[in-house]
Amino acid sequence: MVGCSPAWPNPGGAQSGYLVEGAGRLLLDCGPGVLARLRQVDGGWPQVDAILITHFHLDHWGDIVPWVWGRMYGLGRDLEPPELWLHPGGMELVAEIGSRLGFPEMFAETFKLRTYEEGRPFEAAGFTVTAFRVLHYRMEAYAFRVEAEGRSLAYSGDTAPCPALAETARDADLFLCEATIGPSNPDPDELRGHLSEGEALAAFEASGARRLLLTHRPVEQPLDPRFELVHDGYTTDV
Repeated sequence: MVGCSPAWPNPGGAQSGYLVEGAGRLLLDCGPGVLARLRQVDGGWPQVDAILITHFHLDHWGDIVPWVWGRMYGLGRDLEPPELWLHPGGMELVAEIGSRLGFPEMFAETFKLRTYEEGRPFEAAGFTVTAFRVLHYRMEAYAFRVEAEGRSLAYSGDTAPCPALAETARDADLFLCEATIGPSNPDPDELRGHLSEGEALAAFEASGARRLLLTHRPVEQPLDPRFELVHDGYTTDV
């Protein structure tokens, strides 16, 4: 768990970034603070084979921008560029963002840009990944199922309750699920974006997954101690 803060960072915390290591190194999301943490871990510039972005809220992709500058002018310029996997329309979106922050091709010139499609498995960093469309306000957002060597990890990204969540985690060995809000849901019913711990538990139980880890939660939000809550630097096996 490189970073697991919600939309506002926990004290001293990085935002969303989860490193999956096996045959290769796969980074799920890359929010602010994640690049600096990875540089500490790798002792220079991060050596990552692929980065997958669930959606374009800043806390899930913001450090892709400084990654560009490090790839152009810093230690990263001498390394093989990682794949950067985006949802449909993502390439056009980063070109538009690039035109405002630097130049339209800044992402295309520093990453191997790829597009994933809902429900269609693809290979990234030695893993088989499947994206599932989830409900996150009016954003286009996805959860990921990551598989290799008979083991499976489900990652919710950001989502409100929806059937796709349990399907993502169906019989998974590990379900890493957001639980941003408390039992008294502040989101209007018609415009949901996040889960409470009870809703995460319901999706876990419906999925048949073997283990549940909660993430993306503010430290000021109390949590029943029966739940496992990750923190920056937390590691586990799948």
